[in-house]
This record gives sequence, C-alpha cells and structure tokens, in this order.
Amino acid sequence: MFNFLNFFFNRNKSLLEENDTMKKFLIIGLGNIGSEYAETRHNIGFKVLDTLSQKEEFSFETAKLGDIATFKVKGRSVLCLKPSTYMNLSGKALKYWMDKEKIPKENILVITDDINLPFGTFRLKTKGSDGGHNGLKDIQNVLQSNQYNRFRFGVGADFGKGRQVDYVLGEWNTDEKNQMSERLDRAAALIRSFVLAGVKITMNEFNNT
Repeated sequence: MFNFLNFFFNRNKSLLEENDTMKKFLIIGLGNIGSEYAETRHNIGFKVLDTLSQKEEFSFETAKLGDIATFKVKGRSVLCLKPSTYMNLSGKALKYWMDKEKIPKENILVITDDINLPFGTFRLKTKGSDGGHNGLKDIQNVLQSNQYNRFRFGVGADFGKGRQVDYVLGEWNTDEKNQMSERLDRAAALIRSFVLAGVKITMNEFNNT
C-alpha cells in the first residue's frame, strides 16, 4: 500500500518501490466510470480488478486519469489501474502510468471484454488486432503497436443485428451472474500467474478455460 498524501505532494516520486523495471507490472482493467456502468459487460476489466483487490487485500484511490492501487507479491511490484478517461481514451491513462512508473511494455496486461468468446472464456494474447473494441483501438494507437498483452474475458454475443452497443452496455443476465464469482476468482488467479510465472506459462494454463 502506498501513501497517497506523500504522492500528491511529491509528484515525481514513484509509487512502485522497485528499481528493477523487469519486476514492475501494470495491470489495467478497461471500463467506464459511473454507477450506471458498474454492472455492465463492458466493465468486466474493473470488476476483475475489484476481485483482485479483495484477494490481495489492497484498495483503490483516485489519482491522475484513474483509480490506482499497488501491491507486492514475491518481490514483484504491481500497479493496478482503472482509467477514468472512459473507454475510448483508455490509452491515455495507460501511457501516463506506464511512463511515470517506467514499466516495460511486456509487463503490461490489459483486461477487456470480448464478444467473440463465450461468456466466461479466457483468452490471453501477446498481440493481435483491436477486434473493433474502442478501448483496445485507443491503446494500440497510443502505443503505436498491437504487440502488448491483453486478457480477453468472454461476454458472449447474444444480441441481434445492430444491438451490439446495447448488449455490451447492458447488465449481466441471471445465468451469468450465477457463474460470475467463480470466473472472477479464476481471473484473479490468471493475473497473479502472469506476474509470477510469465505470459507463456499463463497462456498454457488459462486459455480457453
């Protein structure tokens, strides 16, 4: 846990007390701020980080461009970020904290919803297209690269023609809610594995599960 009061009076101070950049990680969950979005499919990134905060016993505080928190696990320092920029400007928040904390691109993990995967299915990738996702599109534009780690959480595609926006900004149905707790616990385990074991081992263990 970091001292936010000290942070705000010393803007140049790093939040992560780690000199080895390869032991510093940024986990960014995509979503939209506001209570009206809290339980929508598009906000699964926020929801995963909230579960992680319970598991690792840390809490978020409001800072520049988002809510942030830190925790340490076996010598690794992790910064978690829930952007306040809304989905379409997710890259702005990611780039700011990536640069400020000097976190290498290979140690960044973006958590996002994916309509191309059945509900609750996981897909961890090290590169790829934005798939039409506005958050990923902005991140790719800001980084000028499609080579960054992304954790796609399947939300399914149970919508008719022209109803995609309503679907991703809609709330979970009863069946999804009943499965959510187990899926979120599993998602938190994936993040811990990414930090400790690396992306390749984590892909082998968690993809399509």
